[in-house]
Amino acid sequence: MRVIVGIDESDESLYALQWTVNNLFNGLINSAAGGERNLLTLVHVHQPSKHYGVGPSAFPAGPGVSAYPSTALVDSVRKSQEQISARILSRALEMCDNKMKAETLILEGNPKDKLCEISEEMKVDLLIVGNRGLGRIQRAFLGSVSDYCAHYAKCPVLIVKPPKEMAGQ
Repeated sequence: MRVIVGIDESDESLYALQWTVNNLFNGLINSAAGGERNLLTLVHVHQPSKHYGVGPSAFPAGPGVSAYPSTALVDSVRKSQEQISARILSRALEMCDNKMKAETLILEGNPKDKLCEISEEMKVDLLIVGNRGLGRIQRAFLGSVSDYCAHYAKCPVLIVKPPKEMAGQ
């Protein structure tokens, strides 16, 4: 069985991973017949670097002035994003703690789109995401990755809600 868990820096996504480790891979899937090795893929999607101004890489530098970041600056931002993603996934891998075979994947783009795309490309059996517990108005303005995935992913989606004492922190 192939499972993807969407991971970000939130406690809710880490709770979804912990729930997966404790409930899904701890007996439920591992007892499945066939001897097939189960695979858990931890996916982190970071937003692409923002581009401002009229040029493809320009950003506002004052009234009527645009500046173009140096290649070194762009490379530095990209490297920083990759390091943050690596730290997030390293923490998530520690939670798996040799309980199952796990791999990591870092993608760039809109998390809701990328999670749906990669789950289809990898032909996963289940996509698992956390839930931040946004209200209707916040979801309308901010969007909800879990809501989007539930509607548009081509595989089953499990949305793991945090316990009440964790919600709203």
